Amino acid sequence: MNPTMREAKPEDKPFIEEIAKLTWGGGDYLARVFDDWLKDGGFYVLELEGKVIGTAKMTLLPGKVGWLEGLRVHPDYRGRGYGRLLHRFILNLGKKLAEEGKIETLEFATYFLNRESIAMARKDGFSVIAKFFNLGARVEDFQPEEPEPAEIGMEDLTLGIIPLGWKFVHRSGEALRWLRGNGEAYETGGFRFLATKNGATFTPLSTGLGCIRAVLPAMAWVARERDRERFDLMLPGGMKPVLSGLKRLGLFLWDETDEPNVLVFRKNLR
Repeated sequence: MNPTMREAKPEDKPFIEEIAKLTWGGGDYLARVFDDWLKDGGFYVLELEGKVIGTAKMTLLPGKVGWLEGLRVHPDYRGRGYGRLLHRFILNLGKKLAEEGKIETLEFATYFLNRESIAMARKDGFSVIAKFFNLGARVEDFQPEEPEPAEIGMEDLTLGIIPLGWKFVHRSGEALRWLRGNGEAYETGGFRFLATKNGATFTPLSTGLGCIRAVLPAMAWVARERDRERFDLMLPGGMKPVLSGLKRLGLFLWDETDEPNVLVFRKNLR
């Protein structure tokens, strides 16, 4: 029996939860975003004999970007070409949206050790447009301090590409509105940072070592309030020269590397 692609439905949630439980040691975010992705649309599943064995998501971002995310294959079905099938489906969807004038580029971010996704992307004409460090931290290593809510403006967006969790938007007025609507901003000691809603991945809006040292207790507070024992920071790859200093602040990389471990890819469609 051949697998079929279709839009995700509410009754798919148990299958998605199973895939998430078996991905990244149970740390996959897929189950947490399931309801939001259903509402947003562009969320697809690969079904085989009544069982959801894979997922893929197309999210429309500012600047006519089609953002690819959530490409997963159940561990029991890997190595059979289903990942490539999902990848081709979402690329063809991107071409269709480009023909309709809804998007102009496809973009996605992936971990630097995700060799299969990187190889597929390069083969299909994607190229790296930005590199970031994703560093982890433990709440218990800091004395949490409550920050104040903040309203960000264009002056806060000092990077050309701004992360919000594992999505990245290009600096513009439209992107600012999107960040305000999809994230939360906090301020402590005059320094601001972005947080994903209900998540624990943070973007410091000032990236000096002193600035990051100042916001870490506030990030720990937000993470603790969200029942997280750990949190992550997304930092530009240009901070490589101070990586040792970041580690002395209590931050760590998930794998041994001195290079940025998050790659942002783009493919122009027009």
